Amino acid sequence: MSGHDLTVDLGDRSYPILIGPDALDRFGENAGEYFPRGTASVISDRTVWGLHGKALTDALAAANVAVEPILIEPGEAQKSFAELERVLDALLERRTERGDAVIAFGGGVAGDLAGFASAILKRGTSFIQIPTTLLAQVDSSVGGKTGINTARGKNLVGAFHQPKLVVADTRFIATLPGRERRGGYAEVLKYALIRDAGFFDWLEAKGQDVLAAEPEAVAEAVHRSAAWKARIVAEDERETGVRALLNFGHTFGHAAEAEAGYDGGVIHGEAVAWGMAAATRYSARLGLCAEDAADRLATHLSAHGLPHSLQTLGGGPYVAERLMQRMADDKKVSGGRITLILTKGLGEAFIEPDADPGALATFLEDETKP
Repeated sequence: MSGHDLTVDLGDRSYPILIGPDALDRFGENAGEYFPRGTASVISDRTVWGLHGKALTDALAAANVAVEPILIEPGEAQKSFAELERVLDALLERRTERGDAVIAFGGGVAGDLAGFASAILKRGTSFIQIPTTLLAQVDSSVGGKTGINTARGKNLVGAFHQPKLVVADTRFIATLPGRERRGGYAEVLKYALIRDAGFFDWLEAKGQDVLAAEPEAVAEAVHRSAAWKARIVAEDERETGVRALLNFGHTFGHAAEAEAGYDGGVIHGEAVAWGMAAATRYSARLGLCAEDAADRLATHLSAHGLPHSLQTLGGGPYVAERLMQRMADDKKVSGGRITLILTKGLGEAFIEPDADPGALATFLEDETKP
C-alpha cells in the first residue's frame, strides 16, 4: 500500500482504498482475483469512457482480464428505474454470476447506479468502485450507499452494499472541468466542517491547489476526506447514529437540487455548498454557533467559486414552501420530524433529530428573498 492508502474496517467485509496517481496500475497488477472468468463488466458514462476507458482496459489487460462496458449517458437523470432495468438486463444477458465483480467507473451517478444494480442482481454480486471525480473519490465511492432517484427526491430507493475495493486514481482529477472539481471540493470541505477544524485551516491554505489539481494537494485532500469517511462508516455502517453527520448540508442541498430538476443547471456539489452555508447560518440564528463561523464559511465558498446563497446557486427561483416540502420528504425524516445536521462551530457538527418546523420555515423564507 502507498502512503495515502486506507482501509475501511468492517471486519470480514473490510476493503482497501487505493489512493494516488498510480492507484489504477496497482489495481491492474492484482485484478485477476476479482474476475475469475477473465471478463469484467464495467458500468460507465460515455464521457468518462471516452476519456479513460483505454486506461482501464490497459490496466486490466495486465492481468489478462477483458473489459465489457455497459455505457450510460452522463447526468443525474440516469439514476432512474428505467436505466436500472436496462443495466440489469445487460448484466443478465452476459450471464453475470455472483462471483463476478461489477465495476463502477465514473462519478457518483455511475457508482450509485452500478452499486445498486450489483446489490440486487441475483441478490447480490461483488463490485468495485473506480471513481473518476473528486466528489466520488472523497465521498460516494466509500461506504456502500447505492441507489437511484425518484420524482419525490434524491436517493430515496437504494441499498447498503459495500464494494470489495475502491480505486481512487488521482490522475483522473486533472481531466475534470473546473465546475466538477469545485463540486467535489464542496464534499472535501464537508469533512473539515463536520469533524476537523484543522483540516479547514489546511483548506484555507491549500484549497486553490486542490482545485488546480496539484498532485500532492489532491492526494492529501482525498486521503484526509476518505479517512474520515472510512472511520465514520466503520463506526456506523447503516446510518443509525454518527454517520448521519455525513449529511451536513445535504438536507438543505438535496431540496434545492430536486427543485432545480436534475437537469445540470445545479450540480450536487453546488447544492451541498449552499446547504452547508445554510446549515451554518441557521445554526448561528439559533444561537448554536457564532455568526463569524457562517461568515468565514461563506467567504471561503465564494473564494473557491462555490455558492453560499440561493441567489448565487442558480437554478431558481426557489420557493420556501416547496423547499420545506422537499425537506419533509428527506429519507432521514423519522416520525414526521425533520433531522438536520447543525453545528456549534467549524468542525463541530451535530445531529438535531427534531428541527422546529416553524423556525425552519421562517429561515427558508429569508433564504429565498432576492
